Amino acid sequence: FNCKPDATDCCSVAHEHALNEPDFAGVKSMLETACNAQGVQVWYLPKFHCELNPIEQCWGYAKRLYRLCPESSLEADLERNTLSSLNAIPLICIRRFCNRALRYTDAYEKGLNGREAAYAAKRYRGHRAIPKDYLKDFEKSGALENFYKLKNV
Repeated sequence: FNCKPDATDCCSVAHEHALNEPDFAGVKSMLETACNAQGVQVWYLPKFHCELNPIEQCWGYAKRLYRLCPESSLEADLERNTLSSLNAIPLICIRRFCNRALRYTDAYEKGLNGREAAYAAKRYRGHRAIPKDYLKDFEKSGALENFYKLKNV
């Protein structure tokens, strides 16, 4: 694509339009096709969104572990430290990251805003989803009002 620097209606609009065409919309990507052939389901998650994408939380965990490694400028050490940090993420933490992302997704689907979703995700952290009667629980406890007061201070 050779777009003009000030153009706002060429490539991105064409790309979006092409993706919505029936010929393209129903076609699986090569990655999806290869994974499905192996019995693996592909999930497309929002990029760079730490609440909705568990891989972002895994990266954060791995970076914290990496910072504990001794400093070095040797490429072999850097690679070894990176791989050992990624491999050191416990499976239970990965599951917790996934559950947390599911709670946030569920909260957003129920119409909660960012603060309400954060409160609900913390309040119901033992659940995979926010209960249907969450608003009654919020109103009854008055916790959401206190949460807003604390955050505004």
